Amino acid sequence: MNILVTGGAGFIGSHLIDRLLEEGHVVTNVDNFDDFYSESIKRRNIEGHLQYDNYKIYEIDIRDKKGLDEAIPNNIDVIVHLAAKAGVRPSIEDPIAYQEVNVTGTQNMLEVAREKKIKQFVFASSSSVYGKNPNVPWREDATVLQPISPYASTKVSGELLGHVYSHLYAIRFIALRFFTVYGPRQRPDLAIHKFLKLMNKKSTISLFGDGTTKRDYTFIDDIVNGIMNSISYEDSLYEIINLGNNQTVKLLELVQKLEEISKFKANICWEAEQPGDVKQTWADVNKASKLINYNSNFSFDQGLQEFVKWFKEVANE
Repeated sequence: MNILVTGGAGFIGSHLIDRLLEEGHVVTNVDNFDDFYSESIKRRNIEGHLQYDNYKIYEIDIRDKKGLDEAIPNNIDVIVHLAAKAGVRPSIEDPIAYQEVNVTGTQNMLEVAREKKIKQFVFASSSSVYGKNPNVPWREDATVLQPISPYASTKVSGELLGHVYSHLYAIRFIALRFFTVYGPRQRPDLAIHKFLKLMNKKSTISLFGDGTTKRDYTFIDDIVNGIMNSISYEDSLYEIINLGNNQTVKLLELVQKLEEISKFKANICWEAEQPGDVKQTWADVNKASKLINYNSNFSFDQGLQEFVKWFKEVANE
């Protein structure tokens, strides 16, 4: 298949492209190497891809509709749209930029799909769309979403735009709500990577709240499996699907497990809760299991061991 991946130089995107290239697909990567974190990290993520003849990268911002039209070939079978401005707290500081990239950028990609007659569109949504919903584990049929950050609201908007294009133009739109993805190459701003880096330097870790907030951590290989199965999904035109691990881990428990596995000591500084942070995330993955044969194959301990091993290999580079 000919597959277009936006944000393919990032954490999730580069792992997905690893798999796509291994399986012999033709891959077009659109990424603008946003400076949210170091460009050099993203360049390293795609080093192995550049040797493939069936791989092409275009450095384009998804807000640039004209650039997208000119670069993207007409024979694409599937769009996997991962590109976005990420992060809950930064979105509170710059909500307009998040709206422009995550909503207008998604609209541009849907227009590309419509104009080039691309009939399969997989969209990276987020568990953050559930917001303050107290009914856990979270199910996709929750009738009221309660996002509490601009980032979360842009992901809701993306899902709704997808419904419009699915209804009007028969584009199959699969929105995957990712739950706290971690693993090798994880973004350096995310908790597991950030904490381990600080622990390695014997620096202080700031924990917000009382350490009881919970997250459903999902290992990268499980996420890639879910995306791959969504690429070939054909049974309905519009679906929203959770991709999680179906279990929760407390913040303090995460730090303790990192200490145990890495043998680094954590020096903790307690701080007030941050605006936009939710108390817990917890995925019901029954729908994912039924529709796309999704299974969470990595326990949290297994995933952390893989991450710590990778971190120790690259920490001193």
